[in-house]
Formats: sequence, C-alpha cells, structure tokens
Amino acid sequence: MSTLYDRLLKKDAKLAVIGLGYVGLPIALAFARKIKVVGFDINQKRVDMMRRGEDPSNELEASEFAGTDIHFSADINDLKDVEFFIVAVPTPIDSQNIPDLGPLLGATRTVGQVLKKNDYVVYESTVYPGCTEEDCVPLLERLSNLAYVKDFKVGYSPERINPGDKEHTLESIIKVSSGCDPESAEIIAKVYELVVKAGVHRATSIKVAEAAKIIENTQRDVNIALTNELSIIFNRMGINTYDVLEAAGTKWNFLKFQPGLVGGHCIGVDPYYLVYKAKELGYHAQIIDAGRFVNDSMGGYVAKQTVKKVIATGTNPADARILVMGATFKENVTDIRNSKVADVVKELQSFSCTVDVTDPHADAAEVEHEYGYKLAPEMKGPYDAIVVAVNHEEYANKDEAWFKAMLKPKGVLVDLKGVFRKKIKELNYWSL
Repeated sequence: MSTLYDRLLKKDAKLAVIGLGYVGLPIALAFARKIKVVGFDINQKRVDMMRRGEDPSNELEASEFAGTDIHFSADINDLKDVEFFIVAVPTPIDSQNIPDLGPLLGATRTVGQVLKKNDYVVYESTVYPGCTEEDCVPLLERLSNLAYVKDFKVGYSPERINPGDKEHTLESIIKVSSGCDPESAEIIAKVYELVVKAGVHRATSIKVAEAAKIIENTQRDVNIALTNELSIIFNRMGINTYDVLEAAGTKWNFLKFQPGLVGGHCIGVDPYYLVYKAKELGYHAQIIDAGRFVNDSMGGYVAKQTVKKVIATGTNPADARILVMGATFKENVTDIRNSKVADVVKELQSFSCTVDVTDPHADAAEVEHEYGYKLAPEMKGPYDAIVVAVNHEEYANKDEAWFKAMLKPKGVLVDLKGVFRKKIKELNYWSL
C-alpha cells in the first residue's frame, strides 16, 4: 500500500504551507521544487506579491520562485484536496508578555475546516511544550469531527531559520521532527528529508520537539542577559566590556556572547512561553524571568547612559539633537517586529530630546504604524549624540572622520555593538 509520502513524491497528493512569512515561504518554495504545493496566506496583498515572484519579507530573490510547482492562494477552497499541512504562523506575546495564540489557533481553524480522514498536520510555530496537543488538536477534532491519531495524524517540527542569514538556511540546518505515533513520526521525517540536506533528528515525542525549540532561544536569552548585566557592572568600573570579552574569549571553553538589545520574534519572545507554562504548572522560572527583565530593560538603560553623557558635555537634554542609526531588530534585515530600538527612542524622547531615526533597510510606513515615530529621510548634523543601535553594513563601514563631521565638537558616539572601538581615537565614545 502506498503511503502519503509516496503519493506526495508522485504528485498524487498535495502539501500546503499555512502562513507565508519569513519561515513559511522558504519552506513552501523548497518543497515546491520536489512536490506539489499550495502556499496559503490570509493576506491577499502578500499572495499577489508572491504570485509575481516577490518575497514580502525581502529575504528571497525572484530566482528562488523559478521552477517551483506552487499555487499561492488566500482561498480556503484551494486547501480542500490537500493531505499534508504545515502550519508556520507567528506566535507573538501580548502587552503583558502572555503568549498570544491568536494566529496559531486561527491557522488551526482554517486547517480544521478542510481536514479529512488520513490527513497530516505538522506545526512549525514556536510554542510551549504541550501546546500542539492541548490547544491545537482539540480544535482540529471539533471542527473536523475526526479523532486524533485514529483518523488524522499530527506532528511538530520547529523552524530554525535565521532571518538575514544566507549560510544557515532550511537545507543546511538539521531539522527536528516528531509525530503522534511511530508511523506518522517516520513519514513526517521522510517528507522533511526531501528538502533538508543536513538531515532530520527524530525526536521521541511532540512535547520533546516543542521543548527542544523553546530552550534553544531561552538558552541564548539567559546568556545574553548575563553579558548585558556584566556590561552594566563593567561600565561602573570604567572598563570596556568588549575588551573583557576579547580577553576572556581566548579560553577554549568560554561561551562567546555579546551585550546588546534583544528584540525580534524569537529570543525576545520565546522564553515568555516557557515562563507562562511553568507558572501554569506551579513553578516560577526565576533565572529565565530575571534574564528577560535584564534584556527588556536594556533599551531604557542605553538611552539613560546617552543622556548622562550629553549632560556631561554641558548640554540640556531638552536642547539635544540625537541621531539613532538603525530601527530593525538586527543587522542587515528589514524586519522591525519587536525591535528594542523603539525603547531607546521612547526613553530619549521622555527626556525631551529631539530624536532622528534612520535605517536603510526598514520600511518607513511600517515603523510609523508599529512604533509611532517617523524615519528621518536624511541625516542632518550636527548632533549632540549618535547612537549606532543596529550594526548594518552601511553603518559598519563608517570611519571616525564621518562621525566627527556629523557630531558637535563635544558630541558623543554611542556604539552598542562595539564595532568602532578600535577605530575611534579622539571622539567622546561609549559602548555597552
């Protein structure tokens, strides 16, 4: 008897990816080079762009769309003959740092309405352990009138795509996968092996796969929080954190983390999912919570340190003009979601400083809609301080002469990533 995997290979069955953001679209296109795919997104404008071979996330070239067997759609009717669903929608947090399962449950409702006997549903969205089977599966059962495991199979295979990273791609990162029983676990792993050259690690259960994903980012978050806390201590001691890290990093087993703003939709979000679940189970995740507190407060800390440096030059903050270079959540990407640069800007404005924000990658309309401030069309000095908040290539190439020309004689250069510390000889300079 031919399996779903065999029928997908022969193009007798279709695979659908639900949610075509920076995670979903590369997956959909990778599969569409091997099998028949439906790329589904509820945003018709984004669907129209992808039909023209344009990536709304600006991550993929038009050539990536060539030679793919894919139909982009926002119409649920196009999912009715699909047998293998991959859900890759965002899992954000709300203003109280509580998991917002709205997009995930919305995508689950979409799948539940078209789910048939023997279909497979695989989740890629980052969630707390237990979410797939406790929150999503009951919804699938209720909407389809089918029984979990007996009538349809579910799996979990966390995404590991790193936005803006051309080296660590879907094909080159080992994929973790899991299923609700041995048969489904094997079929799901084999389907992913079609596109993941690095191979697939078969996790022992859905919950284990969920936990593996969430601790990846939690581990990074806690380590960065420690480094951020060290940078606050070293600042009071009058020593440069990057010089300390460079010296300590000569030991073979020293973990090389750097201080900075921790934003985006992974490291700055995922630990809250684990904290939430731990609390539900009666445990207060103290180290994870403390790490989140440190990292969430870094934007305000950077702004306060900048204002202190400006005051030390004899300038009233209310008269100060400050340039913030960078608005995205990290270097060389267009993504502004959960960017902690917004915290720096907001804190500077609370001191009545005039703030110009610039970014060659960010969309000005998106920034204004999300954070309420406009991007400056150009950098017009002289400024009392310049904060290099995001290490875009366009900024990293600047030299001391450029900053001197943009700053007032006593102006301050704030370099969050420490990229200019060996280039600056004369300016009033500070870094984390």
